[in-house]
Amino acid sequence: MTSQRWEGVPIYKIYLLRLLYVLMFVFLGKDAWTFIFTHKGAWDPAEAMNFSIWASYSLLSFFGIFQPLRMLAIVMLEILYKSIWLIIVALPLWQAGHLMDSPASGMFMVFALVPLPVIAMPWKYFFRKYILVFKKD
Repeated sequence: MTSQRWEGVPIYKIYLLRLLYVLMFVFLGKDAWTFIFTHKGAWDPAEAMNFSIWASYSLLSFFGIFQPLRMLAIVMLEILYKSIWLIIVALPLWQAGHLMDSPASGMFMVFALVPLPVIAMPWKYFFRKYILVFKKD
């Protein structure tokens, strides 16, 4: 089942995207905004940048709940940054047998859920709207 409103994207993909945006908004937003609003003292510039990015990401996720296809770039960002981190941080630790006893283990548990946005992503639509626009006629 598709709708003209969703440009051929199956409605179940729209609902999966909305669920993904809700999860990002709630969980990421809770952590980022709580940290920002309860922080005491001077900010470390790098830490402030990180939390500013996460807080912004949570706000963009909120807009994605209502405009799921327009906000696909943040879903792709999530897929890419988690995949890259898993490859450059988690994989070497895992290969060395040190992943679960490292500080990275907590992030690994969250980042290992990267198949969720991969499944939710309407890939045909994404390539048509984001990649093929660069194709010369």
